[in-house]
Amino acid sequence: MSDPIYLDYNATTPVAPEVAEAMLPFLGAQFGNPSSSHVWGEFAKTAVNDARQQVAALIGALPEEIVFTGSATEANNLALLGVAAASGEGKRHLVVSAIEHPAVMQPALHLRQLGWAVSVVPVDGYGRVAPEAVAAALRSDTALVSIMHSNNEVGTIQPVAQIAALTRPRNILLHADAAQSAGKIAVDVEALGVDLLTLAGHKFYAPKGIGALYVRAGTPIRAITFGADQERGLRPGTENVPTMVGLGVAARLARERLSEVTVKLRRLRDRLHARLAEAVPDLALNGHPEERLPNTLHVSFPGVTGRMLLYAASAEVAASLGSACHSEHDAISGVLGAMGIDAARAAGAVRLSVGVTTSEEDIDRVAAALIGVWQQRTA
Repeated sequence: MSDPIYLDYNATTPVAPEVAEAMLPFLGAQFGNPSSSHVWGEFAKTAVNDARQQVAALIGALPEEIVFTGSATEANNLALLGVAAASGEGKRHLVVSAIEHPAVMQPALHLRQLGWAVSVVPVDGYGRVAPEAVAAALRSDTALVSIMHSNNEVGTIQPVAQIAALTRPRNILLHADAAQSAGKIAVDVEALGVDLLTLAGHKFYAPKGIGALYVRAGTPIRAITFGADQERGLRPGTENVPTMVGLGVAARLARERLSEVTVKLRRLRDRLHARLAEAVPDLALNGHPEERLPNTLHVSFPGVTGRMLLYAASAEVAASLGSACHSEHDAISGVLGAMGIDAARAAGAVRLSVGVTTSEEDIDRVAAALIGVWQQRTA
């Protein structure tokens, strides 16, 4: 019996062979601490510096603007809480969208508990933030706006550059969580106009346990954990050299292969959508039809629940209902709720996300399995 087809690449990706190979020496003979002055330390330090340059190149940043973290969650916390710590008394207002990942929403709510004002701007039926809604939320005391670059559930891409055109003239900082974007679409900090940007290694074929925060030079930010002066003092602790090296190689591969990968992912996603739509009347697409990640297909099946559908098809397909961070709950996704999707449609939703190792044969096998289960359960 063969394994089910993995279509949960928005939850995590396998480590690329090139990434694993590059990491191996630093799990063995090259075990040095980058802060040590001897040869082992110097070798490790060089490797970290090389990785920083590779990550910076992926997003059009300077190497010194990259802060390695243990995850995207940590990077988001550093962005919000670090900027808050550096803000003066006259700047205690934060703006976020209604569909932010918990790694942004929870720090925002924590700031609210500390006395900050937090404005949550709505999204439309496609899950997109209107720049006008952000403009209406801005105040004289706004310190930071945090809007995800692309949504982890429905894949909708946000108009971050248009939002930056509103924040920059008012000297308001802009943070974008790009954990789902890197390696799938172009992410350029200058084109986006952001001051801070989050990356997650395990979303683009690097290992888990490594992320990065881009901090534009001159951006006021303070550490939220304390220790020695690694990562410019913003992220103290002995560097995790193997995973940093892995993130660097993954970033290089993503930059070199971006064009072909984007085309492949979109072709596979659309093939799957076409197969399902042809056989399932009233299949509903959730998310923007055009402005969404090329690998993400979030659809609602009529007459069944998404949980039942995936359970019944689990021998053939491994996918999720939405965010892996809260996939065990039966409550309607907060993202779908914010989009105004009704309970019946939301209950039938599944997220199918393809990756670079997905094949057309995989797509056809998954489509046949999901269609077969749906037909049986709705006959």
